[in-house]
Amino acid sequence: MLERLFQLQAHGTTVRKEVVAGITTFLTMAYIIVVNPSILSSTGMDFGAVFVATCLAAVIGTLIMGLWANYPIALAPGMGLNAFFSFTVVGSMGYSWQVALGAVFISGFLFFLLSIFKVREWIINSIPMSLRFGISAGIGFFLALIALKNAGIVVDHPATLVGLGEVKVAESLLFFGGFVLICALSFRQVTGAVMIGIIAVTGVAMALGMVEYKGFVSAPPSLAPTFMQLDLAGALNVGMISVIFAFLFVDLFDTSGTLIGAAQRGGLLDKDGKLPRLGRALMSDSVATMSGAALGTSTTTSYIESTAGISAGGRTGLTAAVVAALFLACLLLSPIASIIPAYATAPALLYVAVLMASGLKLVDWDDVTDAAPAVVTALMMPLTFSIANGIALGFITYAILKALSGRWADLNASVVIIAVVFVLKFIFLDAA
Repeated sequence: MLERLFQLQAHGTTVRKEVVAGITTFLTMAYIIVVNPSILSSTGMDFGAVFVATCLAAVIGTLIMGLWANYPIALAPGMGLNAFFSFTVVGSMGYSWQVALGAVFISGFLFFLLSIFKVREWIINSIPMSLRFGISAGIGFFLALIALKNAGIVVDHPATLVGLGEVKVAESLLFFGGFVLICALSFRQVTGAVMIGIIAVTGVAMALGMVEYKGFVSAPPSLAPTFMQLDLAGALNVGMISVIFAFLFVDLFDTSGTLIGAAQRGGLLDKDGKLPRLGRALMSDSVATMSGAALGTSTTTSYIESTAGISAGGRTGLTAAVVAALFLACLLLSPIASIIPAYATAPALLYVAVLMASGLKLVDWDDVTDAAPAVVTALMMPLTFSIANGIALGFITYAILKALSGRWADLNASVVIIAVVFVLKFIFLDAA
């Protein structure tokens, strides 16, 4: 049966290799089951329900990717967009989390349509590389600011906007210790470095009496507080256009980049350098996003941590099926997830920020018409506390700078249209 489903021999793999690969991938991304509820619960969403939604969204998305697209790629609610969901859309813009879930669902549906009608290649190929690098780095900086804020390292200041918090308290010291531990373990290529760091900080906090142990295993919490609570009508408000676009845009490039990167690592590309069954893989991602929104979590996307499993020998969807089974088993671990404090998950956010910021090294720094838009994009995300604003200002800067520099060949219709739409949005919608 496994041979029929996953074509193991044709891919030069075995059941044992696939199982080991699945466990490896799961360990590298398992941190999301505690980090995602921690972030989304700041909006008023029920922690237990979000925990269940996170696990189930990962199970559904990863199973579809494994069984239908037959790729060793795991999916779960994405880092960056969950922070944008909580701290920008709900926190800064004032929308309810129900409306934000509606926006996530709509973005997933649009992603699905783009995949069906094969518009995705046109969009991906027409967006400048410098803006892609800037978007990735900007999301990283956005996560870094949230991590430092959650740990009490960065605090607001009436004169300078931000300042240094109290760094001598136990919470700040544990945060710093967790961060350097994760980085050191990652450098030594220890599987599950992020999860080990989170558990280590929580364990020390528990030993110091800062965290109360509430048990290890229990029946899953109720999903009712978030299940089918999305507000689609509210998400269709004209002011949500840029939010929906941000969810869609980031998911599109996250997924495409992850799929291509993972496929290259595993030798899954065809002789022309293209990814077979790309449409199925992208549709798996979009269906996972819609399912996740219905369950009660932010955008579900493909995880670059899947390359860890691929490096361990994973080549088929059986790897993904193993990951899905492990996420399903995690439903019983809600007592442990609920006691992990923010200063234990903050090191994971900062570590992910480091990985995402590395994209800036690929920017052509000798060409200011490429470098400037990338920097604007990256800086505006944390400084305006909005991924959408960073994308908007990056596109506007790119289009105007290229035009004024006489670099008309670098502009294409999609970039110009997107830049104009964002200009009109700032003039009319934000002014209102």
